[in-house]
Amino acid sequence: MNVHKNARLTPFGRGRIVELVASGQTPQAASQAAGVCPRTARKWIRRYESEGPCGLADRSSRPHRLYRPTPLPVVEQIEALRRQRLSGRAIAAQLGVSPATISRILKRLGLSRLKALEPAEPVRRYEREHPGELIHIDIKKLGRFNRIGHRIAGHHIRQARDRGVGWDHIHVAIDDHSRIAFTQIKPDEKGRSASAFLKAAIVYYERLGIRIERVMTDNGPCYKSKAFARACKRLGLKHIRTKPYTPKTNGKAERFIQTVLREWAYARTYNTSLERAAELPKWLHRYNWHRPRGGIGSLPPISRIPQPANNLLRLHT
Repeated sequence: MNVHKNARLTPFGRGRIVELVASGQTPQAASQAAGVCPRTARKWIRRYESEGPCGLADRSSRPHRLYRPTPLPVVEQIEALRRQRLSGRAIAAQLGVSPATISRILKRLGLSRLKALEPAEPVRRYEREHPGELIHIDIKKLGRFNRIGHRIAGHHIRQARDRGVGWDHIHVAIDDHSRIAFTQIKPDEKGRSASAFLKAAIVYYERLGIRIERVMTDNGPCYKSKAFARACKRLGLKHIRTKPYTPKTNGKAERFIQTVLREWAYARTYNTSLERAAELPKWLHRYNWHRPRGGIGSLPPISRIPQPANNLLRLHT
């Protein structure tokens, strides 16, 4: 049998060596049967004799003591310089330590990536006390289509006819307290369309007995336009814009858009985008009056509207 000097034995193979030696065979014969050198066989026999079965388990190859460990003051200097956003090579050049050592220490400290120096802020959930104190507004763009797509139909016939059909822009609004939502499809996401949607949303909420005080948007061009600013001023609304690159600030609108896409836009196969648009008001009614919301105790959003308006609307729906 071939003997592999560097062969790695499994715990079962090591136990086999111990059994062969215990049965009367020499360590050399047991090593030949296992395909390892006699020195390896004697090592496992010694471990078994001193530690029992636990001595046959795998061990870490890391040395018990480092030959020249990095002094603690140097490690502290490395951490301090890293928190000043210096790169590993810059720290190595400044301290006279090898880049490999710097990399290993930064990994151990959990500072290998710059984003580790600025941990993400914890999610701060909030909810306005009364309906109308704040509504969140956002836009989602969806492609128009004149027929079922090739992924569903299974062919690419007349594909060129669908080019240039355009986009539908789904403007959405959701009340922070009640989660009552309002949506409209507009041809674009310009300031005039955003202003017209805002006015329509205010009228919709007024019919429910809700007076809107503030509106929150992202920093899109339509929301920074003069037309939208004039609309807010005429309607007596305070306009709040989110901090750039922090969509979670407007999280209720972002989450509502996901629900719209999942339960309306992609819920079933539509023959045309016009058919899809016709289904939106029906879905919105189900959302506001019948669909339970986990964030408000698994109740429909209309349940958070004052009772007189709630009863009046139920008579007309």
